[in-house]
Parts: sequence; structure tokens; C-alpha cells
Amino acid sequence: MNKRILSIFLASMPFMAFAQTAVEAAALSQNDMRGTARYMSMAGAFTALGGDLSTLTQNPGGIGVYRKSEVGVTLDIDIKSTQATTPLSQSSVGQTNAIINNISYIGSAIFGEERNYSFNWGFSYGRKASFDRKFKGKADMNGSLSEYLAGYSTAAGYASDDLSAKPESNYYSGYCPWLSMLAYNSYVINNEDGYSNRYLGLWENGVTSGLSTFNVVEQGHIDEYSINFGGNVTNLLYWGIGIGITDIEYINNTYYTEDMNNACNPVVGDNNNIVAGNPGGDGGFGLNSYNHITGNGVNVKLGVILRPINELRIGLAVHTPTYFNLNQSSGATIDYGYPGSGAVRPGESSTPTNYSKWKLSSPWRLMLGVAGVIGNNAIISADYEYRATNKMNLSFFDDYSYGYEDYTDGNNDINDYFSSSNIIRIGGEYRVTPTFSLRAGYAYETSPTRAIMGDLAASPMVYTSNPYDTGTTPSYTFDKDTHYITLGAGLRFGAFYADAAYVYRNRKSDFTAFTPNDYTTPYSAQISDTDNNIVLSVGFKF
Repeated sequence: MNKRILSIFLASMPFMAFAQTAVEAAALSQNDMRGTARYMSMAGAFTALGGDLSTLTQNPGGIGVYRKSEVGVTLDIDIKSTQATTPLSQSSVGQTNAIINNISYIGSAIFGEERNYSFNWGFSYGRKASFDRKFKGKADMNGSLSEYLAGYSTAAGYASDDLSAKPESNYYSGYCPWLSMLAYNSYVINNEDGYSNRYLGLWENGVTSGLSTFNVVEQGHIDEYSINFGGNVTNLLYWGIGIGITDIEYINNTYYTEDMNNACNPVVGDNNNIVAGNPGGDGGFGLNSYNHITGNGVNVKLGVILRPINELRIGLAVHTPTYFNLNQSSGATIDYGYPGSGAVRPGESSTPTNYSKWKLSSPWRLMLGVAGVIGNNAIISADYEYRATNKMNLSFFDDYSYGYEDYTDGNNDINDYFSSSNIIRIGGEYRVTPTFSLRAGYAYETSPTRAIMGDLAASPMVYTSNPYDTGTTPSYTFDKDTHYITLGAGLRFGAFYADAAYVYRNRKSDFTAFTPNDYTTPYSAQISDTDNNIVLSVGFKF
């Protein structure tokens, strides 16, 4: 065994245990700050306030504050820009979307001798999160995805006959990872001459150089339909319970390329089979992977607001995890070209579409809030939210037992990659006149990613495959901190109202083409998402 094969073999030993992607679980569990214009203009600091249609999805105890019925609708115009920065490039991609962000109704029945009791009910539709994002970039290569795949395939001892996807049914009947099979059939990894279970990639350290590019398009949303009940007890305690039914769709299309000088192009070996060659020519490939997830979920929310004196309100809300049932389809295509190799012409190879079923429980959430009422003109409110990102849970549908199995490896990855998130929200409102109010707020959300993930050299392996190793997207994104700055105004005309808000949101993330490992290291791109939301709400109280 030559030194190159030996180094790949030793470095690849940690690759032996693939796992379901914890990164997808985090992506599907995110929550944006969305709701009515009044709610968003005060940075969502409403846990202790209530009296707004958005409380149906935050603190259901806020429904008890209502003494009249209300109906309202909210339009949200999202102007988004995503910037990707590498040592070699900086690019920005923008897009604008307009959606109905919230439609809600609350009914109220007041009773008691002093009319200090109520029973209220409400229904709402709201968008909890948007996945829409596009970014792209390029960087000088530190190593190659082909070396990662060659190392894993060598360490696992896969024979070339097993990696061959001819016929296509081998993808389903075999036991090899789909990405290894796709790479082998696209000549991204090739046998060492004379061996059927040892592989080399296209990269030779110190000899090969190259440029890699990435183009990522994410789409989708999480919508929630809420049913709430609550009430008021002697104007001291307001309570509520809500049931949320969610609809989710997530689409990821990633195109990753490597173009190399002095690549180890495949050649015809002694046994007339295609094997790894010596450096000396140009070569490259493009991996176009896709992932489409749809599903539904359900959660329960409980909340109370206590008003010991008129000037002070204290709020508490607990959200159970959202229990999702998910359907996933995924696959990939590699286009390749190795001119001058004498063995392989440009071509393309694809996997079939893989279909799988999942269950995901998102993080549970705890919210505490306190609000002060200053005279009849001002409100100051502050919230703290704890989001248990590291308590997500995955299970998958086992094709052999025909039932759902707890996925231990994927859940261990969740604990390895993520910690809890902490969110602070501060908002204020000042009533300038009886009909006109001004509002402002700020919110800060800590990163759910463990600190060790910030340094590629110190990062653990990041697994992006499935239980049956059918995953074909090696890239991943980890989110950092998020900041919101909000402004708004409101008008009241008798029973009618109109509110407007401007929300600035910035979130940092790290994109990595494939997992760092002992043999080859990818680059990491810094992603900056900037949203400018213009939000308009109108409603009627009766």
C-alpha cells in the first residue's frame, strides 16, 4: 500500500459512522419574528402584554386581556439580501417577497356581576419562518471532496463492483453510500491500479491546485394555524391555551464545483479498467444535489399573564415541541470532464430519487416577560426566551421493520453540534395623541451552534447522510447570532386601526462545502443575511 493510500486509510477511520443530518433538523426548527405590525415594531416583546393578535402564537395568555372581539390582517414585504464572503470573492444576491403574514380573529364574552370575568377564543394563520435564501461564491481549494470520498470508501473496504451503479437498481439493493457510488460512476474517485477496494481522488497535496464554486438556493416556509382559548379572572390573572397545526416545506438545491490543474485524472489501468492516474492534466466536476422536505406538525402552548397592579404585568409561556411528520425526497447529479486523460470523456451521472419518512420534534420553548405601564401614554416591555435547540429529536421510518425507530446517531449529533438559544426582546410604545402612537424595539438571539463549530481545524466531523447512507448533499450551514432593530407607528379611528412597522434583521452563518477531516480541509464561507421588512396591519374591534 503506497503512502498516499495509507494516509487516506488512516485519516478516514472516523468516517465509518454516517448519521442522519442534525443540520436539517435545526433548519426545520427555526422561528422568525413574525406577526402583526404592532407586534413586530416592538420586537415581539409581548409575553407580558397580550392584547394583540400575535399573542395567539406567542403567549396564549394574552388572549385573556381582550374585552372586545377583533379581526385583522397583516401584509409583510420582505426585501432580502444575502452576502457570501470567502478569501477570494464577495457576492450578494437579493430577492423580494410579499406575503400575508397574519390573519386572525378573536372573540370575547364578558360576564360576572362586575364584568370582571371573560372567556375568549381565537383562530389565526401566520407564517412562522421563511427559508428563502440564495447565495454563491468561489474560493481557492485547500483540498477536494474527492479525497474525502476516496478516503471513506477505502476505509470502509467497498469493492468497485459494489460501488458500480450499473444497473441503477444497485443504489437500492446495495449497502454502499449513494455519494460514494455517484462519485465512482462519475470518475471522481477511482481504483488504485491492481486493487478493487482502494481508491484515490483527483487531488494531490502540493501538486494539484484549483478553484471551487458554490451556488445555493433555499426555498420554503413554516406556516401555523392556531386555535386558542383563554380568559380573565378578576382582571388579575389572564390565562390561555393554544393548539398549533403547522405546514412545512423546505427545498435546498446546491451546485458545488471543483476545477483543478494537475488533477489526477482517471486512466486505463493494466487490467483495462479505469484507475487513478498521475497528476498532469486539467479535470473537474460539478455536484448538483437537491433535497425536498414536506410535512405537518402539531404543538401545544400554555400561558398566563399576572397583573398585580395596574402598572405591572408579568407573563409566562411554555411551548411544547412541534411534532413533525416529514416526507423527504433527495438525489444528485455529477457532471464531469477530464479532457486529455485518454480514458474518459465529459459526461454525467445521476442517482435515482430517494424517498424517506421522518419524525422530528423541534425545540421546546420557555418565555418570561415583564411590562410596565407608565401613566396612560407609555409601555415598556422586556422578554427572555429559552429555546432548547439541543433537545431536538429525530426518528426515521425503518423499511425493514415498517415502523419508526429512534435515530441514536442523529440525536447524538444534535447534542454535539448544538446548544440552547437565548433570546432577549425589548420594546416600547408611546401614545403621542389618543389616535397616534410611536413604537420601537430591539431583539437579540444567540447562536444555537456550539462554539467548537466555529473553527474548522477544531471542528468535529459533520455528518450529512441518512441512516441508509442515501444523503447526497455534503455541504451544510451553521447559524450564528441574529439581531433585530424595529420601528413602527399606529393610528386608531374608532373601532378601526392601522399599524405600520419597519424591521431590520441581520443573521450571520458559516457555509462549509463538506466536513473537515484529517486528510483534506474545505474552505468556509461567511454568510450574512439582511432582511428589511415593511409590515402593514389593518383591523377592526367590535
